[in-house]
Amino acid sequence: MLRGAWKLGMLGAASLAAASQAWAAPTLGGIDFQAPATETARRVQAFHVEVLIIITLITALVTALLIWVMIRYNRKSNPTPKKFSHNTTVEIIWTVLPVLILVWIAKGSFPLLYEQDVMFNGEQVPEEQVVDIKIYGNMWYWDYTYNQNTDQEFVVESRMLRAGDADRPLDTARGDIPQLSVDYPMVAPVGRHVRLKITARDVIHSWAMPQFALKVDAVPGRLNQLWFKVDQPGIYYGQCSELCGKDHSNMPIELWALPQQQYDQWLVAAQADPANGGRAYLDSLPRPGVTQLAAAE
Repeated sequence: MLRGAWKLGMLGAASLAAASQAWAAPTLGGIDFQAPATETARRVQAFHVEVLIIITLITALVTALLIWVMIRYNRKSNPTPKKFSHNTTVEIIWTVLPVLILVWIAKGSFPLLYEQDVMFNGEQVPEEQVVDIKIYGNMWYWDYTYNQNTDQEFVVESRMLRAGDADRPLDTARGDIPQLSVDYPMVAPVGRHVRLKITARDVIHSWAMPQFALKVDAVPGRLNQLWFKVDQPGIYYGQCSELCGKDHSNMPIELWALPQQQYDQWLVAAQADPANGGRAYLDSLPRPGVTQLAAAE
């Protein structure tokens, strides 16, 4: 029953995505998840629906019991209260039932925790097929290191676009989104396992990508790891999720997921001119639309 319910919920989300592309992008005042872009994110959101159903039923039951007790056993309706203090049947029910509910939740949550924490969900992926990107959090921008520890290593610095920037001002007509678009985005290939090594140079930051169900702190002197495999080309957005100073709100994350051939071409362009991060090549590619929809169909 529960699984059928969450499937209906996910189908509803899918229909919204098909009906309106805005479902796939951050929306002002939005209260629901963004459309998932990885298999892990899809499973996380499906599990969320399952737990939401459970806690809604619990809340409804407890509310109904409280109302019933207040009406049935108030001083006017029940002037002479009973004097018993135990009921074995009730005590067994309210002990066993919560345990069973927690076991059900654990059955769904532990595999997801393993999938997110263990590289590639335990799948044996040859190292040559893994794309490694090292991420540094800085006050207040990100930088991404590609081809680390090789003679082709290069770094791309990624800063938020502003309307008054001299080099590359924010341009909504071009498809830029205020507070989310950056000058030189992170780029990764679709259909491959991407391993992220995340740290910081000054204070604690947090690298978060909601559509991938990813979030981890970037801590100075400590290296954390995440991974993802995205199957749909698109432009995805996240933000620093740890209060890191006065410009914390100005640390967006823009990630372009490109087909392998385009990723290879971007890599060549970025290696040739790291200071420009392959921006000219990215600008030559068609975007998913002026609203910069992530995982657009």
